Amino acid sequence: MKPSRRTVIAASALGLGAATVARAGMPIGNAARFSMKYAPHEGSFASRGGLIEQIAFAADQGFMAWEDNEAVGRPVAQLDAMAKAFQQRGMTMGVLVASMPKWSQFRPLLGADDGADREAFLADLPAAIEVAKRLNATWLTVVTGFMDPKVPVDLQTARIIEVMRRAGDLAARANKVLVMEPLNTITNHPNIFMRTITQGYLIARGADSPAVKVLADLYHAQIQAGNLIPTLDSCWSEIPYIQVGDNPGRLEPGTGEINYKTIVQWLRKRRYDGVIGMEHGNSLEGRAGEERLIAAYRAIDAV
Repeated sequence: MKPSRRTVIAASALGLGAATVARAGMPIGNAARFSMKYAPHEGSFASRGGLIEQIAFAADQGFMAWEDNEAVGRPVAQLDAMAKAFQQRGMTMGVLVASMPKWSQFRPLLGADDGADREAFLADLPAAIEVAKRLNATWLTVVTGFMDPKVPVDLQTARIIEVMRRAGDLAARANKVLVMEPLNTITNHPNIFMRTITQGYLIARGADSPAVKVLADLYHAQIQAGNLIPTLDSCWSEIPYIQVGDNPGRLEPGTGEINYKTIVQWLRKRRYDGVIGMEHGNSLEGRAGEERLIAAYRAIDAV
């Protein structure tokens, strides 16, 4: 017998994972679709098999979207299998990374005097756009590089606006959208250029392209500046995509300080129907962690 939605929610509110619920004699079932497009990624359900098996499992639990930062590097056959799985399951493909930064080298420097990194960045986009077409994906994540200590910040900003305008022209021709991701410098990405949602808003407004917008990753935003809902409200016209993860730890909602129930309520009031990327790890290993992950999203989805 399947449990009522209320039973699952009540168990989640008590901090019980699905395995705990089952042991307590309360049957568990997650077949009901979530009301919002929360998007797991490869590794969210690692115990269930390979990539396609994980997508199928996610769909069976009610998830309606998927993310894949690594899509550009995947073989064509695997991309086609993913696209088929999404179509069969009625799932939306979320973001893939358009041009992967060289993290250990602190490159690219898109605001540098030398324009080589800007041209290389633009040269990466056509192949990524073709992958997005194959997956029927709309959004491609863009990281606007690192700070160049030798160049004034305002000059770097102007150059990045210009290169993003050019990148937007490429994306717009394919009906794709580049979403620039602000990252935190305090915990994860020292010396990154784009650090706040408001900075992303400035560059998106400057680029003035329907294909250049901002990805609001609330884990990074909380660390760097906080004030999440007022910031989202002020910059909302340039934000078509949300990612989540709790802080500290970058794990599922409910493991840290961010009140994701309130965030979801705000998104509902905004009538947000886009993807909410689950850009985080699991707080427990193995199937217990996967069950806790599902329960965490049931809890925030119930508001």
